[in-house]
This record gives sequence, C-alpha cells and structure tokens, in this order.
Amino acid sequence: MTDTNQRHAEKKARIKEARDRMMAGKTGEKGLVIVHTGTGKGKSSAGFGMILRCIAHGMPCAVVQFIKGAWDTGERRLLTTHFGDLCQFHAMGEGFTWETQDRERDIAAARAGWEKAKELIRDPAIRMVLLDEINIALRYDYLDLAEVLAFLEDEKPPMTHVVLTGRNAKPELIEAADLVTEMEMVKHPFRAGMKGQPGVEF
Repeated sequence: MTDTNQRHAEKKARIKEARDRMMAGKTGEKGLVIVHTGTGKGKSSAGFGMILRCIAHGMPCAVVQFIKGAWDTGERRLLTTHFGDLCQFHAMGEGFTWETQDRERDIAAARAGWEKAKELIRDPAIRMVLLDEINIALRYDYLDLAEVLAFLEDEKPPMTHVVLTGRNAKPELIEAADLVTEMEMVKHPFRAGMKGQPGVEF
C-alpha cells in the first residue's frame, strides 16, 4: 500500500471511530415537528419524499394540501392510485391566493384543512402527516399561529411526525420545530421564461 493510500485509510478509520462513538449516544426517538421553508424549490418535494419513505416502511401516513388542492399533481396521482391503503390524501385548498382573489373563501378553506389536519394528527395509528403549504396559510393569517403551535405541543401523539411546508415559515414555528430546512433559490428556469413542467413542478 502506498503512503498516500495508507494515510487515507488511517484518516477514514479515525473518522469512523469518532462517528461510531457519536452514534452510540443517539438512542432517543420521538415524533418530530419538521419545517421545510425558504424561497427555493423542493419544499413540498422533500415532504413527499418523507411520505414515500413512510409508505416503504409500511407506516400509515396522510397529506393535507392547503393551497395546491386544485392541482392535478404527480404526487396526488401516485399516492391515491397506488398507496391509498397507507396514505390518506386530502386536497383542501382551492389554488393560489391570486387565483381565488377571495380572502374569506381562502380562510374557510384553510380552516377546513386545519380541522382535517387535527383529526389526522390525533390518530395515533398515523405516523406522519404532511401539511403541504400550511406556512402560506399561516403567513396570511388564515390560521392562528398560536393555535397551531399549542396543538402541536399539547395534542400531537408522542411518536407522530408532522411536516409543515411553504415559504416564509413564522419565526415562532421555526423555534418550536425539531428539524428545519431552508431551501435557498440559486437559479430557477421560471426567470428564463420556462413554465412549470410535469415531473419537475407538479
């Protein structure tokens, strides 16, 4: 073995030893509050990726869509067509707020979505609930943030994961969450005149 390869092997052995020590102390499990936010693409996609992981593990899960409910998305097709036995899918929104142009209607749709979300989260058999674009409803005060936070703190079963997606997550939600990822937009084809495309955007 050359000196370079020997040094590489020794370095990786030290890293593995340190990593194994670190992992030995990580034994806790709990239901997490997870937030995907930021201006970049991928917030809902990341949430749906987690839903697919749950399905692969045979874990019952559910999706509540707060804004994109009117869309015929690939995720909706896949989950309702192939995995309806493991994943409930509830499209409660009526489209983006600039489409409806009716604040009272948007508030009513958000409230209906939140009531369904609470029902699903309270069910201890459901291991993960994705609240897709709920951050938008919270941003525009369609839902009461304090109520949402109190529910997640007081009524969420201990082993249930709840994923909240959407831009502009409120600071209080970020503070309360266990796991927060902010997607940053570096480049987007929309700015170059490209429309949303199946398989990429929906």
